[in-house]
Amino acid sequence: MSTPRKIRLVVLISGRGSNLQAILDQAASGELPVEVAAVISNRLGVHGLERARQAGVPALELDHKHFADRPEFEAALIELIDQQQADLVVLAGFMRVLTAGFTEHYRGRLFNIHPSLLPKFRGLHTHERAIEAGETEHGASIHFVTAELDGGPIIVQARVPVLVGDDADTLAARVLEQEHRLYPLAIRWFAEQRLRLEGDQLYFDGQALTAPLRLESFTVA
Repeated sequence: MSTPRKIRLVVLISGRGSNLQAILDQAASGELPVEVAAVISNRLGVHGLERARQAGVPALELDHKHFADRPEFEAALIELIDQQQADLVVLAGFMRVLTAGFTEHYRGRLFNIHPSLLPKFRGLHTHERAIEAGETEHGASIHFVTAELDGGPIIVQARVPVLVGDDADTLAARVLEQEHRLYPLAIRWFAEQRLRLEGDQLYFDGQALTAPLRLESFTVA
């Protein structure tokens, strides 16, 4: 197989950027065929921006509070992303609900990671809710972003057990470990042109997916 060209990746964050770090590490090692063109945060001074700077990646701030409304902020965000000539945009702890105008602009090239086995537990506080619901299995999902909150086509999931005595923190730590494996894998598939979205249908290696892929089915180098 020929070496795929490096795609240009923009990462949107709002906080510490632990998934960002997993992406930066694999990009630096050459495992991930991407050039991280920029990291953009809607919150000023967050730790994820320092992670970007340490990796030599432009760390940009666009404070949503400086805009009159959501559409005005998103218009500025689109302009900033498009200046980077992004092939793929990934949300890595980006804590803003995005409107249809934004999601349609990047349709088919906008990923999100969510800490649950979607479609279960959309929204916030997923670990607490999984424990309260008596779930025996929990995990994380990568999906294409649409205007429906945490509702876009699901690409791949990683599962972890919910153990007796778990609280939200211990369960979150177990899920986060899998997130750091999951996100670079999905990005790699996109970069290698193994993954695409046509309409609402996902294709992987040319085959229509009828269910999300599962991380345990793949070897992660």
